[in-house]
Amino acid sequence: MTVHLAVDLGASSGRVVAGRVGPSRLELRELHRFANEPVQLPDGLHWDILRLYREVLHGLGAAGDAGEVASVGVDGWGIDYGLLDGTGALLGNPYSYRDDRTAGVAAKVHAEVPFEELYAITGVQLLPFNTIYQLAAAAGSPQLEAARTLLLLPDLLGYWLTGRPGTEATNASTTALLDVRTGDWSPRALAAAGVGRDLLAPLRRPGDPLGPLRPEVAAETGLPASVVVTAVGSHDTASAVAAVPAEGDRFAYVSCGTWGLVGVELDRPVLTDASRGANFTNEGGLDGRVRYLRNVMGLWLLQESLRSWERAGEPAGLAELLATAAELPAGGPVVDPDDPSFLPPGDMPSRVSEACRRTGQPEPRTRPQLVRCILDSLAAAFARAVADAARLSGRQVEVVHLVGGGARNRLLCQLTADACGLPVLAGPVEATALGNVLVQARAAGRIDGGLETMRALLRDTQEIRRHQPAAG
Repeated sequence: MTVHLAVDLGASSGRVVAGRVGPSRLELRELHRFANEPVQLPDGLHWDILRLYREVLHGLGAAGDAGEVASVGVDGWGIDYGLLDGTGALLGNPYSYRDDRTAGVAAKVHAEVPFEELYAITGVQLLPFNTIYQLAAAAGSPQLEAARTLLLLPDLLGYWLTGRPGTEATNASTTALLDVRTGDWSPRALAAAGVGRDLLAPLRRPGDPLGPLRPEVAAETGLPASVVVTAVGSHDTASAVAAVPAEGDRFAYVSCGTWGLVGVELDRPVLTDASRGANFTNEGGLDGRVRYLRNVMGLWLLQESLRSWERAGEPAGLAELLATAAELPAGGPVVDPDDPSFLPPGDMPSRVSEACRRTGQPEPRTRPQLVRCILDSLAAAFARAVADAARLSGRQVEVVHLVGGGARNRLLCQLTADACGLPVLAGPVEATALGNVLVQARAAGRIDGGLETMRALLRDTQEIRRHQPAAG
């Protein structure tokens, strides 16, 4: 069987996965996994994009014994970008969205274009690090002045693999620069960002071919020149939601990793005042669907707590922590995981404790108590977002699909079921890579049908665990 390679970049780690797709068959094999941590430089927090590209090449090179490789697809997180000069050279390491350069910038942009107007055009939630605000923060900088092309990070890697620039539409929809109704760049939003349309590369849709690997890439990786790079849902949540194994449309999803993306899948955007007030976003999905969702800070709080203990020379075993946390009684302290104080890297346990003090709740005094506080807080935030998504969209929700790395966390899944009062179907864990591979396979003619066909294959082949809400 032919093989499709998924390059899946997360904000904490990345990997290259080989996928095989056939009738009643959908298998993944991880070829290479690598860490992804931003680097603090004198001018701010940056992604080490050259190291990430090297790791991608290493992963592609590990596909030699995986079978006959047909295509490659790249997905990653949204919003962040690289700038190229007129020769196609990268102008410096891309900034991380967690850098503080955008502090206060949104208010300045909204003084020129009120957020009400911007939301009516783009349908994108207000996050202080959206691409529109990053560009406004960069106004007048030497890099932006010298730039001739902006590429979102998955598209930047696709450009280095093929030599052909472009912008995949599901990721473009996260920038607050795209008109949610027309699916094209918005002149008004671009003007608010202070850039011209000529800075943005042409739009692509999932399934469009970027082109063959550059000869240098084929030589370095050992892959044949016939391998094509295919546009997938390059925003990782677009790929993850494509791999939600749902039947019908009465479902909500939680794509849970470093971030938790919580919402419903719709045929058209919701641009009401109530939607804007609840800070919901309308992002592009596969086959013209709308990912109507709200960001929740996600497992970042837990990941950064584990890193804090490791940096202090006191590493903690997650499995043991979760087992002990599960034995603790309900009703402990709960914080708002979207508190801005939790966004930057650093001493997360102290910040969680401070948030408990600030709200008059008892502080977690042990590590299992802190873990339980984080997971209870996430479950409550997920439940609020599910209820809001259903109310604002008018979509009835009968089940919640929790996909991504968070599906491994049985305690989080059960707490989410309890908080939502709905069954939670956990899995697949590898949703993003699966969605990436499925789009490639469909583009190659190995799948005949739309999302429903893909989801039926997922239900038949992937492990899915059911969590019933606790009685009462």
